[in-house]
Amino acid sequence: MLNVAVTLKRIAMLVAAAALLAPAAAQAKIIEIGQSDTPVVPSCPRNCNAVSRTTGYQAKVGTNRGLMTVPQDGRIVAWTITLSKPGPSQVKFFQQNLGGESQAGIAILRPAPKLFARTVSLSPIETLTSFFGQTVQFPLDRSLVVHKGDVIGLQVPTWAPALAVNQPGDTSWRAARSADKCRDTQTQTATKAGDNPQYRCLYRTAQLAYSATLVTNPGT
Repeated sequence: MLNVAVTLKRIAMLVAAAALLAPAAAQAKIIEIGQSDTPVVPSCPRNCNAVSRTTGYQAKVGTNRGLMTVPQDGRIVAWTITLSKPGPSQVKFFQQNLGGESQAGIAILRPAPKLFARTVSLSPIETLTSFFGQTVQFPLDRSLVVHKGDVIGLQVPTWAPALAVNQPGDTSWRAARSADKCRDTQTQTATKAGDNPQYRCLYRTAQLAYSATLVTNPGT
């Protein structure tokens, strides 16, 4: 079930406002970055895993290496996350070991060589506990400017049950951790604006269940 916290009316208004600034032939578009053909189903309560204390992004799904890459200049106006429903004991474990209630947001990342990526901007962090077992979409009161080639990351300062495991071998995501810390899921590595870490840790056979709504600049 989709718990829609942002209305299509609001997005349509943003598109209309953008279109007024350009010739009639140049229209803004709405693109859902990260949307895949097959719905992503996070793994709890069975095989329960969570994204924890990091900033990450989906590196590959099948042959698609650019699932979370911004295709055109524009603004991110909302983001969506699909959450599994961990059981009470699982929630208690995560809360006790990973900093409290489940929380997440998105990060705009600007990639550079050698797996560096600078955090350009961040959305507000949302508390997710009341949305377990649902897909929820969050509006951004202040949209985030993005440029073609930026990457939309998932920002998780505590933990989020938004991880699908046992995926095909050609599916993987990256986290802002050094190569020798890939098994350390408790140390805080969620980035702040201006940080420029390396995303050295590649987690295979897993997919992050999130997307972001882009309104493109007219004429791009």
